[in-house]
Order: sequence, then C-alpha cells, then structure tokens
Amino acid sequence: MRTRPNIIVIVIDDLRWDELGVTGHPYMKTPHIDRLAHEGARFTHAFHTTPLCSPNRASILTGQYASRHGIIDNVGRDVASHRLPTYPLALQKAGYETGHVGKWHMGNDASPRPGNDYWVSFRGQGKLVDPELQENGQRHVVRGYVTDLLNERALGFVERPRQRPFALYMAHKAVHPDVFQRQDGTIDPDSLGGYVPAERHRDLYRGCVFPPQPSVLPTDVVSRSKPALAEAFVRKEREPAGRALLASIHAGSQEEIRLRAAMMASVDEGIGMLLGSLERSGALDRTLIVFVSDNGYFFGEHGLGPERRFAYEDGIRSPLLVRYPPLVKPGTVIDALALALDIAPTVLEVAGETPGPNIQGRSLVPLLRGERPAWRTSFLAEYYGEAAIPWLVAMSYKAVRTDRYKYIDWTQYPGCDELYDLASDPHELTNLTRDPGRAGLRAELRGELRRLVAESFGL
Repeated sequence: MRTRPNIIVIVIDDLRWDELGVTGHPYMKTPHIDRLAHEGARFTHAFHTTPLCSPNRASILTGQYASRHGIIDNVGRDVASHRLPTYPLALQKAGYETGHVGKWHMGNDASPRPGNDYWVSFRGQGKLVDPELQENGQRHVVRGYVTDLLNERALGFVERPRQRPFALYMAHKAVHPDVFQRQDGTIDPDSLGGYVPAERHRDLYRGCVFPPQPSVLPTDVVSRSKPALAEAFVRKEREPAGRALLASIHAGSQEEIRLRAAMMASVDEGIGMLLGSLERSGALDRTLIVFVSDNGYFFGEHGLGPERRFAYEDGIRSPLLVRYPPLVKPGTVIDALALALDIAPTVLEVAGETPGPNIQGRSLVPLLRGERPAWRTSFLAEYYGEAAIPWLVAMSYKAVRTDRYKYIDWTQYPGCDELYDLASDPHELTNLTRDPGRAGLRAELRGELRRLVAESFGL
C-alpha cells in the first residue's frame, strides 16, 4: 500500500498576497516561508471567495462557498461550526492523526471541533500576550507571546511518536491586532491593543517604507468611480468605535505596515522550526505543506483600511505556496486561477482520498504536477453585509473575476455596479460599467455571474 504523506496547512490571519519576501514585500524577510516557494510552487493568482475570517476559514476547511457552508460572517455561529464537513474530519476517518493549533473563529466557542485528535485554540480572536488557551478541552492562561506558544504546540504535535500519518491545521493569530469580539460580532472598544510583535522583534524594520499603490486615494476621489462606497464612507466616519480602532493600530500609516511585518518574523521562525524538525526526522519530503492567508487587507487602496471584505484585488488575493517534492518541482510558478476552496480537495487527493460531492473546489494536483488541464476561467467572490458593523450592513455584493475582467454587483445599490479591465487597469481605477463600448462585455459578465451564483448554491 502506498505510504500516505503527512499534511500541514498553515493559515495566516489578514495577510495580503504581497506581504512576503517571495511575493514582493520591499523589506520583510521571510526566509523559511520563501523556502516553501523556492522548493515547491507559488500560485500568482490565488483568491478568497469571501474575503473575511470566518467564512473563508470555513471555505478552506470544507472546500465550499459561504453560500453552501453557511458561515457567512464573523458572528458567533458556534453550533453551525461544530457541524462543518471539514477535510480533517475526512482524514481522521481515513486513519490520520489530526491536530488543530490556533485560531478557529467560526463561532467564538473555543471547544474542540469534530475531526481533531489534538486541539489547541482560543475564544474568538484570542490575545497576543498571555492568552487563555483551550487544550483538548482544558482552559488555562499561558504566559508568553501567542505566536511562540502556537509554534511550540505545533512542533510538539509534529514530533510526537506515531505509527500513522498526521495532518496539522495551524492557524496563527498573526497578523491580526488585539481586538476582543463579542458573541454578536461587534467589537469591544476597551479591548483594542493594536499590533504587538514579539518583544525581540519590537524594533524590526524601523524606518522602512512600503510604497503606496496608485489606488491609495482619498475617499472623495474613490466615490466618484465607486458610488456604492460613498454612503459607506460617511457611515464609517460616524462610528466612534471605528475611530478608536483606527487609532489603536496606526491605521493607514507606515507604522501599521511595519508592525505587521514585525509580527510575521515570529511566524517565519515557527515555520523554520517545523521544517528543521521534519528534515532531521527524514519526514520533510513526504509532508505536503500548504501556506495561505484567510483574507487580504487594504493599506488605503480605494480609501479602505483597516479592511479586507471588498472584492478589489487587495482584499481577495492570497499568497498560496505548496511544497511536496513527490508532486511539485522546485521553483514552480502557477498562474491559473486558484481558490481557497481548492485546498480541501487538494489535501484529500494527495492523501489518497476522493473528495466528496459536497466539495465545490477543485484539486490543484494536476496543476502542481505541471499538467495543463481544462481549468476554471472565472470564479465567484461574495460578501454578506454584517449588522454587527453598521457601516458595512448594506455592502453585500456578488462579483465575478475572470483572467482579465472583474464585475461587481452591489446587492443593495442598483445601478452602482463596477467593471474593470485588469489587463490595462490592474489597480481598478477606471470603472467601465457605463462605457457604451463595453455594454456587451457587461452583459456577458452578468450572465457568468448568474451562472456562478446558481452553482454556488448547488442549483
């Protein structure tokens, strides 16, 4: 019988697609993460279908759109999150020893979820320093920096003596700031602690500059071409809790970007620890390692920040790295449209299992092998406005993104749709939806959007 590989899926919170050394960050050093790309594959066009923590984490684990798995926002959907048909559940049934280390956040409840033999998590967003961890059902406060604590527990799980393959899902709190989220999804303004790197990295990258994108524009300028955002900008300015959050994280400043980069240093160290341990034990080259984020993030692009929910590239694009030498040649670069939904079926196929009919993503295995299969030419991005955040309550959208174009339909704003030619306008500055010469293209994309929405519901 074929020896089944070990599996490690690493999920980073709020990490932009370009916040790694290997993806073009101007000063961040991530040598161990970069190693995954140099010795494996880097996807240049990987995306989140719902760019928000809870929905997208459910999509990673189930291979389903939010409209199918039902975790549509960050409200505490605890009961639903205990019933998700996750890939760890399938791997556990197939004989894998499974472990979850880190953020769950599909429901604020930190208790163990089905499909995990080993469980370490925390309630909601958790804390960066001295967090309360729930380890296999036991809650206790642990002194230290949360990234280091999670790294230690992940390493301990990987190094356990065992007679069967393991599957580790490791979900870091980094690079999310300290924010306490109530059960209804609202933010407690007294809990804002901002971005906190490990003490040893506190001064890392001081004086460094992240050049702004051309789409970093004032809100009044953005509103001219994106009228659906105009009302939302006004509502956002009226939220006192929102202003407190902006101040706590140095929003829109180079300091915010620097602190996020400094927080990633301890993440990279932990990945180096895992790679070193696997290498010493001889297990590295028989371990599938997947690295991804749970959503993008805006550094002021389109007047947005701190934010991730919107369908513009900085919100929906993701880093996606895969290392597994039996399947992937070193230095492989893949340009095909890949989705967070594709991780679950990929993991299952590599493990020798058949993805079930409930999975909507596609296995990336043919692409990783270097084959040229018939592949998707478009995908759906969707967001459901959240009552817990007043300025976003009416910002629901359905969007279609193809290899070249993007069309955004704002559900509550008829006539405010947006159309972009990403080949000539990669920063999405020129809304073409009212261009008479693009009427046929607009109609075609609307038709494709209808097809994708129906498909996402299984119709």
